[in-house]
Amino acid sequence: MIPVGSRPILWHVMKYYAHFGHKDFILCLGYGAAAIKDFFLRYDECVSNDFILSEGATKVQMLNSDIQDWKLTFIDTGLNANIGQRLKAVEEYIGQDEVFLANYSDGLTDLHLPDQIDHFSKLRKVASLLSVRPRFSTHVILADPDSLVTSIQDMDKTGIRINGGFFIFSREIFSYIRDKEELVHEPFQRLMKEGKLVAYNFDGFWASMDTFKDKQQLEQLLGQGTPPWVVWKNLK
Repeated sequence: MIPVGSRPILWHVMKYYAHFGHKDFILCLGYGAAAIKDFFLRYDECVSNDFILSEGATKVQMLNSDIQDWKLTFIDTGLNANIGQRLKAVEEYIGQDEVFLANYSDGLTDLHLPDQIDHFSKLRKVASLLSVRPRFSTHVILADPDSLVTSIQDMDKTGIRINGGFFIFSREIFSYIRDKEELVHEPFQRLMKEGKLVAYNFDGFWASMDTFKDKQQLEQLLGQGTPPWVVWKNLK
């Protein structure tokens, strides 16, 4: 619920998915559940939309809307549950969908989502994750057994890629998650052994908000105009 501009980062992630037509959301709630529920129960469309105010400020005519056609399911998945447990807890709410999307809700991107979905559909696997280059500035250090440094490289020049937190799953994923298992640990290890986990490489804009500095950088991009992740306004 940490804000980026006038809305929390969760809202930015949901707006991203809604832009591509995915408007049926299941929120896996844990810590901060009350704040998330309260935010949507008291949702004010005027904060992020244009409107006309008339008749002595008694009539509001909305010129556009955010969540009018969204469906939100709020599920308490446990205060201390890990990602695998949270996903397993909402299995029954997926309905009859054979494929669904999932997200950590702490990262933003300008990825054209249909591209990742098409990639997943063609390969017919169980899971897909977004593979991105880390944006943080750091160095990779290699040392020999005597502790002598043999190499220092900028992270962005090593070719290292990380999990961007944008997932696509077939329903089969639930059969790979066992009690108390973290999603990217045991379940993903099983998928890798069977050749059923794929990565979609993306080199466009991606950023996570893990620190106060990350928040400042996102706020700066927002302040400069229309930031990359606001795909619902960056129409090409």
